[in-house]
Amino acid sequence: MRKRIEDLREVRIEGLQPVAQFLARRLAPAMETCENVAARQDALSRRVARTSDLLRTRVNVALEEQNRDLLRTMVRRARIQLRLQETVEGLSVVAISYYLLSLVSYLAKSLEQAGVPLNPEITVGLAFPLVVAAVWIGVRRLRHAVVSAKKLKD
Repeated sequence: MRKRIEDLREVRIEGLQPVAQFLARRLAPAMETCENVAARQDALSRRVARTSDLLRTRVNVALEEQNRDLLRTMVRRARIQLRLQETVEGLSVVAISYYLLSLVSYLAKSLEQAGVPLNPEITVGLAFPLVVAAVWIGVRRLRHAVVSAKKLKD
C-alpha cells in the first residue's frame, strides 16, 4: 500500500492533510496489528509443527518397541518350534526303527521256519545298529532336503 501511495507523487496543499499522512495515521495501527497477528500465527504454526514432529517421533519409537518385542517373541517361538521339530525327528527315528526291526524279526522267524539256520533274536540284535543308523541318516537327509527346497523357494 505504501508503494502505491508513493506512486501517486502527491503534492502538499496548504490546509489539507495529504492522503499518505491520513492513511498513515488511520491505517498504520491496523496494519501493525495485522503484521503482529501474522507473526503470531507463524510462531504458532512453527510450535504446532514442532509438537507434531515430537508426537510423530513418540509414535515411531512406540512402534519400534512393539516391533522389537514382536521379533523377540517370533524368535522365541521359532526356537521352541525347532526344539519340538528335533524331538519329533528323534521320536520318528525310534518309531520307524521299531517298525523296521519288527519286520526284520518277522523275516528272521519266517526264514527260521523255512529251515534256514538263523536265530531271530541274534539277527534282530545285529540289525539294530544298522537299522537305527540308516533311519537316522535318512531322517537327516530328508530334513536337509526340505530346508534346501525352502531356501530355494524363498
